This record gives sequence, C-alpha cells and structure tokens, in this order.
Amino acid sequence: MRQQTPGIRRGSARQKVLDAAARRFYADGIGATGIDTITADAGVAKMSLYNNFASKSALVQAYLEARHEEWLDLYQARLTDAATPTDKVLAVFDAYIDHADAAYEHGFRGCGLLNAAAELAAGDPARAAVRRHKEQVEQIVAAHLADLTDPARAAALAVHFSFLLEGGMARAGLEGNDARLLAARGIAAQLLASL
Repeated sequence: MRQQTPGIRRGSARQKVLDAAARRFYADGIGATGIDTITADAGVAKMSLYNNFASKSALVQAYLEARHEEWLDLYQARLTDAATPTDKVLAVFDAYIDHADAAYEHGFRGCGLLNAAAELAAGDPARAAVRRHKEQVEQIVAAHLADLTDPARAAALAVHFSFLLEGGMARAGLEGNDARLLAARGIAAQLLASL
C-alpha cells in the first residue's frame, strides 16, 4: 500500500524512519510518540532521523504527505476498473474502504490525516496539508460528477459526497471496521442513480 518515495531506497534510514513514524503516529498519535520510540522502531540511531528530517515537525509533514500519496495510490488502483462517471465517484468511496480494510498492526483508527490534524495547533502548516488532501478528494469527486450534471450542481453535490465520506470514515474509525463506509457508499450509489 505504501508508495516508496522517488529516489529513496527502501532500506534507507530515511525510509525506515518514515515507516516507523507512520506506524507509531497512526497507532499512538503524534504527541504520544517520541523520537526515541521512532528510532528504536526503525532500528536506526537518533542522528539518522535528524540527518533526514530537520525536526519532528518535518517528520510529521513527511508522514502526512506519504499518507496522502498512499490514498492517491488506492484511488488510482480503483479508478483503473471504473468505466463510467458513476463508477469513478464510487471509486473514491472504494479507496476509503480499502484504507479501512488495510491490515493495521494495532487496528483501524480512522483517517490518519484527520487523526493527526486533531492533534496539531490551528496554525500548524501540517494541518494545511490535511486540508489540501480533503479539498483534493472533493475536487476529484466534483470532476467525476461534472460528467453527470452541470459543473455548479456537481460542485454542490461534491460537498455532500465529501460529508458522506468524512462521516463514514469518522464512524468507521470509531467502530474499527468498514461498515459505515460501506453504508456511505450505498447512499452515494442511490444519489448517483437519481442524477
């Protein structure tokens, strides 16, 4: 599921640190995860972390960017099988379902991006990265909906579909399974059938 950063070898210290941070941040939260925990999990010296990331904040930013890329990969994989505009909208829901169904070592806890944003101060640049991800997902949905209806209506409907996605993801994270996301997908399919 995780895409390797271009130009970075899989076994590199940078990738080991980023992978360990992703596991720990998702399982325990950003604030509860210290640098010592990350370097121990990665099996690298603390200096390796600081040689690759200027600070924990820089590591958090890289983690969020990697989560965004992971979701885009899930979406692109689903999009390859989508033949119609309706299928393409539902591919977005399917990517979220795939995210929920990934084998997480400590269980599914919902959207890693929103979990991180909840821990960060309002002005933190990393929160802006999360917002950009959510806006991009909404734009993707709007673009597919524009193939079914006029652009203004597509943009308005994309907001509704985003609420379905986010509500489904929030509840799925609380419940630890994909049931709410599957229900959200079903609602989306009904709405799409009425267009």
